[in-house]
Amino acid sequence: MTAARLRTVFFGSPAFAVPCLRAVAAQTDLRAVVSQPDRPAGRGQAPTSPAVKQEAQALGLPVLQPEKVRTPETAAALAALQADLFVVVAYGRILPQGLLDLPRLGPYNVHASLLPKLRGAAPIQWAVIRGLAETGVSIMRMEAGLDTGPVAAARALPIADHDTAGTLSATLSRLGAELLVDTLPAIAGGTVQLRPQDDGLATLAPPLTKTDGLLRWDEAARLVSARARGVDPWPGATTTCNGEPLKLFSPRVVAGGADGAPGTVVDVDQRGLVVQCGGGTAVAFAELQFPGRRRMPAGLARERIPRGTILGS
Repeated sequence: MTAARLRTVFFGSPAFAVPCLRAVAAQTDLRAVVSQPDRPAGRGQAPTSPAVKQEAQALGLPVLQPEKVRTPETAAALAALQADLFVVVAYGRILPQGLLDLPRLGPYNVHASLLPKLRGAAPIQWAVIRGLAETGVSIMRMEAGLDTGPVAAARALPIADHDTAGTLSATLSRLGAELLVDTLPAIAGGTVQLRPQDDGLATLAPPLTKTDGLLRWDEAARLVSARARGVDPWPGATTTCNGEPLKLFSPRVVAGGADGAPGTVVDVDQRGLVVQCGGGTAVAFAELQFPGRRRMPAGLARERIPRGTILGS
């Protein structure tokens, strides 16, 4: 069978999955798209469709949005599509074994890490937070465990010093779509080679919480920078200044660390807000945001955050 004749069902929700959706729609006989239900979003909390649903509708594809995947109704609707293949990309829910067993050629997942590293919901964010030199994408044949299935293909990508979770996500989403296009013919032809994962090398990437954005000034500057970039855009890098929350953006490690306590503002100059970190290192933030105010160049906050101010608790 050629990829063009594959009867597929695509599962996905956020913008990360959109390039893969386009690839599957172009390369296969895409029968339906399954996405999360519409959710309130924005200040007005208006019901908002997932990015994958919006793209599917633009492509003229039918969309299913089950509130629950573990129901007889969901299983019956998917079984009726008689799919050869399920393609799952950041859908946001764990599929039960009964659904995984439906497609003739199996379910395949595009995961944003080099498995078995960074199994879980937030592999891109933790790759940056942990200061990894590289990450990548893997295409895995799904099984009941958390990202434990055998790997059909993988492609590595270096992480740049300026990468945020947001910029890296955009790059990996395109890389994942390219790898999926390259792998679909082997899946369709039954020649795909599956490599079991080594569980002994596995690491986890759990969902982020708001507290993951809290900067720890006693860490070395490279780790402070990595955390700030890994939580951008959500939940955002935060500290406190004079008892109020302060958001910080666009960090880079700089020379000029002093002997002061970690969290001390060394300077506010053309580099931005320069803060003392652990081990005599320093990091500069190009932008910041006060509560209820817009994001602004950090150099404009010189009077409000003078040299010697202690950030954090």
